[in-house]
Amino acid sequence: MHLRFWKICRPPVAVASAVALLFALSACGTMSSLGGGGDDDGASTGLASFTKKRADPMDRPTRVGWTSARAARCGFVFDPARLRASYFAFEQSYGADPKRMQDIQKAYDYSLQSTAEGAKHDAGYCTRERVDEIRPELNRYLAGDFRTL
Repeated sequence: MHLRFWKICRPPVAVASAVALLFALSACGTMSSLGGGGDDDGASTGLASFTKKRADPMDRPTRVGWTSARAARCGFVFDPARLRASYFAFEQSYGADPKRMQDIQKAYDYSLQSTAEGAKHDAGYCTRERVDEIRPELNRYLAGDFRTL
């Protein structure tokens, strides 16, 4: 009787164990080191797509433009035009067609301009916390790493 019970229950137990293992691995960050969910181009793929929301295609240009405006407002020493060109080259290297590049440029420029406009009216904009938040992201972008993390 025990053997028959095990034959019936074995497949569901195996599936439940596999699902629990996948969730445990994704929760501790192991999935990206195993090749799952390594968000190099901003898209969720593989097993991590079950546990991770797919990024909006305009998240990256919005974020890079936003960071550039914030960094410029807070006095970081960098060339915003060079950062913009480097970012657009990155997108083109991933095969963005001309229509997509127009959308990326619009999102980037809108984010840059609207953030700069909002920040210039706030005398206390550049707090220590904000500067500490901007610095690592700007440094990553200046190094050419535009992946969505």
